[in-house]
Amino acid sequence: MTAPLWVVVPAYNEQARISATLAALAAQTDTDFTLLVVDNNSTDGTAEVVRRFEAPFPVELLVETDKGVGCAVDTGFRHAIAAGAVHLARTDADCLPAPGWVAAARAALASGGAMACGKITARADEHGPVGRGFFRLLVVLAAAFGRVRPAHRTAEFKAPYRMHAGNNMAITAELYLACGGMPRRPSPTDRTFLNRVRRTTADIVHSRDMVVANSTRRIRAYGVVGTAKWYLDRGSGPRTADPR
Repeated sequence: MTAPLWVVVPAYNEQARISATLAALAAQTDTDFTLLVVDNNSTDGTAEVVRRFEAPFPVELLVETDKGVGCAVDTGFRHAIAAGAVHLARTDADCLPAPGWVAAARAALASGGAMACGKITARADEHGPVGRGFFRLLVVLAAAFGRVRPAHRTAEFKAPYRMHAGNNMAITAELYLACGGMPRRPSPTDRTFLNRVRRTTADIVHSRDMVVANSTRRIRAYGVVGTAKWYLDRGSGPRTADPR
């Protein structure tokens, strides 16, 4: 018998995109999971899209009124754990997990990883080759910056820094609770959460079979320079942290 796995998807005003995410999850080769969509108090029809979704797995919809992706993720993970989840995976409501994503996440955790991170690519339906190429370059630069950043190399950490995207991760319930969980705040939260995990365990694995196509709409919202600053941990400046 496999360990109970829940997939948590935070969502805020994603009526236009979440159908594609739900369809990608329904197309998984491994559908032995429960899907939990955490609606971060959307003002559009996000919740109704989820309610109408016909899935090959159980689907739950939870509303989190505290603003911020960190709040939505933390509420979702803790709800899933209380309901019996042993393994947890997360993607976002504007992302497209590849068909083998859930299977790869399950395998990574079952083989001894306490946390698994995957590969992110750019969605093909939002930008052309130039935009997708720029996105790939940003991911490479942000990963390199994170590895050499002095704050990420101190003795308190049990594992070396390796950039992980919150929209493509899996973790055991035990580790999630032990590290203190996702910071309950708006984006960015990924680096803070990863460093909480790194202070707790060295059992972090990278699975190239966990592939998620990431939205590149931040490029359109922030521009090239603004997006580069965001991915290099220089914040969003006067812009909102949410590019919608």
